[in-house]
Amino acid sequence: MESFPKKIDFTQNLPVIEKKQEIYDAIKHNQVVIIAGKTGSGKTTQIPKICLELGLGVKGYIGHTQPRRLAARSVANRIAEELKTEIGQLVGFKVRFSDHVSDTTLIKLMTDGILLAEIQKDKLLLQYDTIIIDEAHERSLNIDFILGYLKQLLSKRPDLKVIITSATIDVERFSKHFNEAPIIEVSGRTYPVEVRYRPPILKEDDNNDKSFDFQPIIDAIDELSTESLGDILIFLTGEREIRDLADTLNKLELRHTDILPLYARLSASEQNRIFQSHTKRRIVLATNVAETSLTVPGIKYVIDSGLARISRYSYRTKVQRLPIEPISQASANQRKGRCGRTSNGICIRLYDEQDFLSRPKFTEPEILRTNLASVILQMTSLGLGDIAAFPFVEKPDSKYIRDGLRLLEELGAIHTIQNRYHLTEIGKILAQLPIDPRLARMLVEARRLGCVKELMIITAALSIQDPRERPYDKQQASDEKHRRFVDKESDFISFINLWNYIKEQQNVLSGNQFRRLCQKEFLNYLRIREWQDVYTQIRQTIKQLAFPINSKEADYNSLHISLLSGLLSHIGMKELEKREYIGARNIKFAIFPNSALFKNQPKWCIASELVETNRLWGRTAAKIEAEWIEPIAKHLVKYNYNEPRWSKRQGTTIANEKVTLFGLPIVTNRIVNYSKIDPILSRTLFIRHALVEGDWFTSHKFYKQNQKLINEVEDLEHKSRRQDILIDDGELFDFYDKRIDKSVISSRHFDKWWMHKQKSDPDYLNVQKEMLIRQSAQLINLNDFPDFWYQDHFKLALSYQFDIGHNRDGVTIKIPLDILNQIKNRGFDWQVPGFRKDLIIALIKSLPKSLRRNLVPAPNYADAFLGRVDTTEKPLLECLENEFHKMTGVKITSENWQLEQVPEYLKMNFSIIDSNNSEIASSKDLDMLKQQLKTQLQQALSSITINKKDNSIEQNNLTDWTFGKLPGVYEEKQKNYTVKAYPAIIDNQNSVSIKLVDNQSEQQRLTKLGLRRLLMLNIPSPIKYLHEKLPNKSKLSLYFNSFGNVLMLIDDCIACGIDYLIETNNKTIHSTDDYQQLLDYTKTHINEIVVDIAKQVESILTLHFSINKKVKGRVDLSLAFALSDIKQQLNKLVYKGFVAQSSYKRLNDISRYLSAIEKRIEKLFQNMARDRQSMSIIEDVQNQYDNWINSLPNNQQSDTKVTDIRWMIEELRVNLFAQQLGTSYPISAKRIKQQIDVVKSQL
Repeated sequence: MESFPKKIDFTQNLPVIEKKQEIYDAIKHNQVVIIAGKTGSGKTTQIPKICLELGLGVKGYIGHTQPRRLAARSVANRIAEELKTEIGQLVGFKVRFSDHVSDTTLIKLMTDGILLAEIQKDKLLLQYDTIIIDEAHERSLNIDFILGYLKQLLSKRPDLKVIITSATIDVERFSKHFNEAPIIEVSGRTYPVEVRYRPPILKEDDNNDKSFDFQPIIDAIDELSTESLGDILIFLTGEREIRDLADTLNKLELRHTDILPLYARLSASEQNRIFQSHTKRRIVLATNVAETSLTVPGIKYVIDSGLARISRYSYRTKVQRLPIEPISQASANQRKGRCGRTSNGICIRLYDEQDFLSRPKFTEPEILRTNLASVILQMTSLGLGDIAAFPFVEKPDSKYIRDGLRLLEELGAIHTIQNRYHLTEIGKILAQLPIDPRLARMLVEARRLGCVKELMIITAALSIQDPRERPYDKQQASDEKHRRFVDKESDFISFINLWNYIKEQQNVLSGNQFRRLCQKEFLNYLRIREWQDVYTQIRQTIKQLAFPINSKEADYNSLHISLLSGLLSHIGMKELEKREYIGARNIKFAIFPNSALFKNQPKWCIASELVETNRLWGRTAAKIEAEWIEPIAKHLVKYNYNEPRWSKRQGTTIANEKVTLFGLPIVTNRIVNYSKIDPILSRTLFIRHALVEGDWFTSHKFYKQNQKLINEVEDLEHKSRRQDILIDDGELFDFYDKRIDKSVISSRHFDKWWMHKQKSDPDYLNVQKEMLIRQSAQLINLNDFPDFWYQDHFKLALSYQFDIGHNRDGVTIKIPLDILNQIKNRGFDWQVPGFRKDLIIALIKSLPKSLRRNLVPAPNYADAFLGRVDTTEKPLLECLENEFHKMTGVKITSENWQLEQVPEYLKMNFSIIDSNNSEIASSKDLDMLKQQLKTQLQQALSSITINKKDNSIEQNNLTDWTFGKLPGVYEEKQKNYTVKAYPAIIDNQNSVSIKLVDNQSEQQRLTKLGLRRLLMLNIPSPIKYLHEKLPNKSKLSLYFNSFGNVLMLIDDCIACGIDYLIETNNKTIHSTDDYQQLLDYTKTHINEIVVDIAKQVESILTLHFSINKKVKGRVDLSLAFALSDIKQQLNKLVYKGFVAQSSYKRLNDISRYLSAIEKRIEKLFQNMARDRQSMSIIEDVQNQYDNWINSLPNNQQSDTKVTDIRWMIEELRVNLFAQQLGTSYPISAKRIKQQIDVVKSQL
């Protein structure tokens, strides 16, 4: 081959050359060779040259893999230099975004990721005749996968040579993996390193995170200061410890010493400081990045903390963690080896030797501590079968395999067929995208939602380290610069903002200017280039997959739904009043402090990664809405249903649906159609609720007929207060269940089935009444339970309800509001015939025992009573008292009945309804309802004339009788009854009006006042005449009355005079002529009457003043009750407006009553015992009268027959306290009580 080197020179002083022949022979005679060599042995650069010397690289490349791109480039350069060739000729390299391989290339350096990618298109690796896997001891995912793949490939490619090079770490495992392949060990070129053990002091901080007491490190630095000059490398666990220790050391002001941090997130310029020449001693503070990734020059001393943050997948939380763990012996030796490269070194370990010896020998391979989703995806794509059967060097734990499969299922990338998983269409696309499966899934969703352009930017950004730098000593300045790109609701949009800014600047700046801009604005130029390279690679793949790239800017929702598709297990729901989120599977995490969402945290969020340090943090977060989750996670969500129930409105069974994703409630209590979820239960509920209970909207004839029959039987049950007449629901259910097709699970299904069935048999679902009535049920006499109640010419509907405890239990009578005033509270106490016997029995049982024992057994006496009475016109209690007295001789009074003990269902319910048959109010007390609805009744009566457009009855602002004839009653036909109202003249002070009122007594009372006002408005005022005729003494008494304005008192006297003249006219006023006659009569006599009234009032006021004077002031305690009674009596006799209120005829009586009070006061000092005795009689009568009048409706309390009894009590006072003054008629307490009973019966 023309490009093959004629002579290959080897670096003779390298240890690997000492074993050149052995290596040569092993490669020549074995398909697989394991070469173990320490750092500096030369194996990386010399082995490819030995392969060339063997004649390899002719039929295919000598493929040489490195774990990192930097190593691939630098090794390629070194080998090319030794072979005296240019890169891209004999020696080339291929890394991400950079391909320097040509047709003449024999040795191809590459990253292990490149080789993996090539396997997808070249499954037999035919382009290679030799493959060298370098740094195999690192046991990354890629390396383990390649080693397993190569083991399967060897039998198919017997010509392929495989060389595994490794540090002297667990090389026997590699040999065993490749069927006891030969191992050749090569010594390293290092200097002696002295190990000193200095155990550290550890403490627990508030966050339970292990942290250093830096004093042991400071002591170690002091100890090394006594040795010869040399740089110190200190291994720490992370950035925070590095910053804290740097602060501590800077404060110590160590002489001739530079403190340099070294960790992955440092900017390139800060990292490069380590490689620059220097004169001072350096103390480099590093993470485990300095173990293998970077070789720090000039290191003579190492201080090893013995700890590191190790990436580890948590099976419990399903997140990649970075816990602090003790390092393995191999890592400790790697750290020690950092100081033995150029001269003798010292390694101080901050732990004891026993601790070192007890640690695991090797760091656990990445495949045993990471999520395997990417590996499984690629394996499935390559058709390599089940991961559990794949020949890994070390088989991963089955639970990690399950988690990898779960993630792919979460992403919708795989599905299971016959216990074997296969790629879905989404999975096939994910396998072709050169990024993490989560990020690839976002791009697939972005294709559907039209936001591919934005997602390419974001996924590329998430594939690299953040290009925004935050130097330790310039945090505030860098934050200020980066704040321009922040979006308050999404850290992901910050990447888009930054990307757009970079593109703008690159368009206007030269390359050097842009580099300077990046440095000035704390942006890492190399990472930006990498970001753009990844974006380009993604874009190329996207184009190959024919994804449409949107030109229009994507909206927030589409963008974040796409992100959500790849982060379903990274959603979080905020806990109330906590700065913490509940995540998938009940994990808890917090939004990372550098997030834009840290201060104002939304209810729901997603995070690009969940990383555990001192706590679990969600990094790169964004606000989302809960309703986005379900549509995109239908293959993962779990549905739970509760409270399945029949819905009359929807005509089907519904239930409350709860939707959860990984335990998070994304939908709660959503009402859903349950019929398809559980058709058997739905059919049962349809039949029970719709057909049996009638809870549905339908117009089917069979149903209306069946329901009518059921209602008739139910009415029988309510009337008879029995529940054993109608068959139970179960029998009716069975009737329908046997006949209706099994496919019927809702109203819609029924309608469809019945539409066809009724054509052939329209009576198929008809129920016969005989079927509805139990055979054992005894029929009742329907005449005892009428449907209507008759009073006068009114026919009132009755309804029955058997529902103990309900306010409608028993019989309810419906009364239209318009006729409420015409319904008398008469006869209802007798109940309907069917309840009458039970009512009488209950009333007997309510009597006191002393009376009740005379009426035993109560049912017999009830039957006897019902056999004796033939009318219900009189009150029931009165009839019972009379008949039982006749039967037993026992006297029962109204006070003996304890009506509260009578069951409520035996008391009639009154329901007042409006014109639409809707209930306005209900009660068992008809009089109370009348009083309660008085205003509404008044409005209803008034509306009658308005509705009839007849406004001649009701009028306003009248000052004279200009309304013609005033009828005594107004009637109007309404539906099936006649509304009756009573026109009344209403006093409005300066005018009168005509209004309809609901009863005659109210009409008479109001019309008397209204007629008085009309006359007052139309007669000359008697005041002038009164002033002329009234003596001066009387004038003075009137002027200085104790009730205020004298004109008001005179008006009261005039009103009293007019009332008297109306009364003496002795004629009902209905017409203009009647009124004119009364007006003339009043004008003629009013002056004399008013003068006489004023004189009598003057006399009354004089007496009242005299008595008041006597009862005022300090009194003997023994007189207090008597004087209190006198004051109460005075207040009832003389008060503001008493003249007209009492009437002209009562004025003489009032004078006599006041004189009687004077006599009582005179006698009071002589015989207090007798006064007390008389007062006791008055109190007894007064209490009985007050109790009775308080029980009367308002319109009856002003009835003349009722008020006359009040004056009888005044006459009784005269008889008891001043008998010598005489009474108007014979009087006693007994006579008053008898009169109360008489009036009771008349009302």
